[in-house]
Amino acid sequence: MIPARPPKVITRHRGGCIHAYVLDPGAFGTLEPAAVFQPRAGDEVVASAVRPDLERVVYTTLNGVVCLTRTGDLVWASDFAPHSDVPHGHRPGCALSLDGRTVWVYRPDAMAGRGDGDQWVVYDAESGAVLVRRELETVGHGAHHHVHPVDGSVYLDIGEGQDGSVILRGTAGADGEPEFVTYPWWDRCLIDLAPDGQQFMTVDHGQADVAFHRHPSGDVLFTLPVEAFGYDPEETFVEWSGGYLTPDTAVVTLGGESQDEEEWFRYHLVDVRTGAVGGEIAVEASSPYELEPLGDGCWLTDGPDGNPVRWSRSPLPSAPPYPAG
Repeated sequence: MIPARPPKVITRHRGGCIHAYVLDPGAFGTLEPAAVFQPRAGDEVVASAVRPDLERVVYTTLNGVVCLTRTGDLVWASDFAPHSDVPHGHRPGCALSLDGRTVWVYRPDAMAGRGDGDQWVVYDAESGAVLVRRELETVGHGAHHHVHPVDGSVYLDIGEGQDGSVILRGTAGADGEPEFVTYPWWDRCLIDLAPDGQQFMTVDHGQADVAFHRHPSGDVLFTLPVEAFGYDPEETFVEWSGGYLTPDTAVVTLGGESQDEEEWFRYHLVDVRTGAVGGEIAVEASSPYELEPLGDGCWLTDGPDGNPVRWSRSPLPSAPPYPAG
């Protein structure tokens, strides 16, 4: 059973502002922003996160992290030193912890020209004080944070371009200080965490297969190559997109190019309890990366006005659980 928690809040960047949307279980169709935050003058926002109470926003720029109130007052800010004049190739990311007490920030310092490696920094959400600074051996362009919905640990998927992808996990240790684990892969991209917290989904960096792993060990439950979906692996690949539609059902995106050189993609369903490949799900999307499964049977796409659109479908029939091992 998934424990009760505040509705998820997502953000979109439009017209120089940060728009926050509450994913209320009863809201469908085009969503309207529940709050709009105005960044500081001159700040170009790269990534952002908003508290469930909609009173504060945290965002990153190429050279720092900023926390503002809903009225635009500065709570705290932390600059990435030294200042980087590199305009492209590095995108700092951020996420709020499940309890809202900490802010996790990925700094792609190597690509920014600040050093030989990157950093993962944990800030106190109230004061902006640095609690932990983790020096990394990665040279990433950017990264995606995934907050575990049950135990609050934070996964980080760092993209190193042609060199692959590195997955780390940070969690509170026995003394309350975060502890870090690096998974032993350089060739798997983290796509999503299951909403019940029991597993996570990765896609091969070379896009040959999708795998489902036990949380937190990372042990592989099962792997599905392109052939398992009925496609020719010479002509079709697994997209770095999709995720958990429900705790028991994942969406895996397959793509390729037609004989007319037109790109195509399709969303396939997988029962993660059994490893069985199901049918396709019809989604109105212009890109394989537009679909955002929410874990509760719903998903988001982009609306023509820039607001997200929330969709739903009927659940899959029940099936026996995937065997432990």
